This record gives sequence, structure tokens and C-alpha cells, in this order.
Amino acid sequence: MSRIGNSPINIPDGINVNVNNKNIEVSGSKGSHSFVIHDNIKVVNEGNTLVFNRVDDSAVSRSMHGTTRQIINNMIVGISEGFRKDLEIVGVGYQASIQGSRLKLQLGFSHDIFFDLPDGVNVSAERTAISIEGSDKQLVGSVASKIRSFRKPEPYKGKGIRYKGENIRIKQGKTVGE
Repeated sequence: MSRIGNSPINIPDGINVNVNNKNIEVSGSKGSHSFVIHDNIKVVNEGNTLVFNRVDDSAVSRSMHGTTRQIINNMIVGISEGFRKDLEIVGVGYQASIQGSRLKLQLGFSHDIFFDLPDGVNVSAERTAISIEGSDKQLVGSVASKIRSFRKPEPYKGKGIRYKGENIRIKQGKTVGE
């Protein structure tokens, strides 16, 4: 039994949801997203709520029930409120800046790293803080992960790019033996 799939989604004001056969389109002030629903899931629009039902009780239907509901919920939340990830840069001389539609990162390498920003994502950088905003949760998370992968926090001094509030365990390092 899917607890997530059984809970209905309330549609906030200003958000339009159109269900056509197996295609659902969510549109609002921040854009629009569409998603193709799996054949084993049935979506019913009851006024201001969306209800998700399974066609049968097979393993595929059970696995897609909660997944479909959560993907559509993320689309509605993304268009009404948006998603945001904050990164912070730790290290002497490490910094970030925006140049047009590219993110310029100086991370202690012999060269600067230029990252082309995809459409649908807004990035702001203030030296040691990077903020990524957008209406697609998956895209915002993957862009943040890609930026973090350029210089992951190392365990001895903690230098690198980390998520805001991320706790890095610092190792002790070598001691001089007798």
C-alpha cells in the first residue's frame, strides 16, 4: 500500500492542471511542465484536488503509484513556489562569479572553470556563495550537484564546494611518530 500515492494533491490558486488521457500539463506564473503518466496509473481531477489510482495491484503499478504522485506534486510546487539550493565555497582564494550565462569558478586549479548554465535555472553568485533557483526540482538538484563535483569538500581542511548547512567530518591527519 502506497501511503504517498494515496494522499491527494491540493491545487493552489493560480495553477492550471490539464489531464488529457496519459498526459498532464501544469502551468502557472513561473512557466509550465508536462509529464506522461504511466499506463497503470489513473489521475482524476476532482475540482481543486488530484487523486491517483492504480489500475491493478501488480508490482509495477505499486511502484509507479507514489512515484507519479510525487513527480506531479513537485511540478505543482515548482511552478507555484520554486526550488532553491544554496552552495558555499570554502578555501583561500576560492570564489565564483557570473559572466553572462556562464558561472566562473576559481577553485585552486591552474585554470578557471566555466560552467554553462542550462535554461530554466537562475544562478546568482557572490564570491563564496552560490544560489541556484528554478521550477524543476530535478534540474536544480543536478546543477547544484554538478557545481559541487568540480571541487568536493576534502576531509582534512574542509576546502571545496559544499551545500549550505552540510556538515563535513574533518579527519585528524598524520602525527609525528617517536
